[in-house]
Amino acid sequence: MVVPIAPAPLETLEGVLKHIGERFHLPATLLANHGIDPAPAYDASRNQYYSSFLLASLLNTFPRHEGKILAITGSDLFVPVLTYVFGEAQLDGTAAVVSSFRLNERFYGMPENKSLFEQRLIKEVVHELGHTFGLVHCRRYDCVMHSSTAVEEIDVKSENFCPECEGELQSSIAGVRRPRYPLG
Repeated sequence: MVVPIAPAPLETLEGVLKHIGERFHLPATLLANHGIDPAPAYDASRNQYYSSFLLASLLNTFPRHEGKILAITGSDLFVPVLTYVFGEAQLDGTAAVVSSFRLNERFYGMPENKSLFEQRLIKEVVHELGHTFGLVHCRRYDCVMHSSTAVEEIDVKSENFCPECEGELQSSIAGVRRPRYPLG
């Protein structure tokens, strides 16, 4: 289930929903009327929203939801130890949140590029949903599970999982846990 939290990039959500359904072989539906108020997550001193609070709000709003819950917002997100985050997810859990705020070229003083924006959003959505299936950060720079601390790192990585992460994802979807071994 995809939950837009205002301001959400509604014009790109259809493409994101389609990609989620194809990538994870699971139904992806949009729930526009959900009642989640982002205001309590706002930190005025940072002019940002606390992503962990939004995750907790998702879980409190949908305590019995059996699938994955993904919130997408256009607000800038943070966790206390970092300046900003593109998203946050429960590892091997239910909920994830992604921000489109820093994915738009306009944020960096460049002309808008809708195609690049949607590619970045899809990569971050797939990355955060990967965490909900138990995947950790990957050392391969081209794997979608590689950690991104800057938008340029998002641009370098693929929207696909490397073979190892893909295998872990398929095992997780099938309900089988495989041990994770660090890459050489």
